[in-house]
Amino acid sequence: MDEPILRTERLLLRRLGPGDVDAFAAMNADPEVMHYFEKPLDRSETEAMITRIDRHFARHRFGWFAVEAPGVAPFVGFVGISYPRFHAHFTPAVEVGWRLARPFWGMGYATEAGRASIDFAFDRLCLDEVVSMAVADNERSTRVMARLGMMRRSEDDFGHPKLPFDHSLRRHVLYRISKENWVRQRSQAS
Repeated sequence: MDEPILRTERLLLRRLGPGDVDAFAAMNADPEVMHYFEKPLDRSETEAMITRIDRHFARHRFGWFAVEAPGVAPFVGFVGISYPRFHAHFTPAVEVGWRLARPFWGMGYATEAGRASIDFAFDRLCLDEVVSMAVADNERSTRVMARLGMMRRSEDDFGHPKLPFDHSLRRHVLYRISKENWVRQRSQAS
């Protein structure tokens, strides 16, 4: 498979490059962007994250994409699909996820790029299911999941295994979509 580059009406999803590091680090250092994570990341933590993303791409030929909005900004955040780095009742699985810099919230970019990522997962990778997860109180992300047609079953909710039992962010919700439901949605939208 060639190096994946995904295009939507307004966005370009591509591999992270050296020119993205400053904007990526600034986004990860923003306390509001990182509100539903343990803490904002410093530059060295962001660089380590980029290394993990590169390794995932090298191993699996997919991962978190840099999102570019041509004519608007060369980097608005990252969106893509990845294997979660922990074990839970639903793993192994491929997760769709997103993180956008604050100036680009509310523009529909996460939904648009998420849709392209799920298309890629089902059409090019031939997966049967894609999941997404978020801290239970993260309404922005769960609204994106719902807009993508993903469904939540309360019995799938879980305590994130990388967080202590008493951590305020431990409770996560899980959303899922099967290839069959994704194809049905697309045909109904046509």
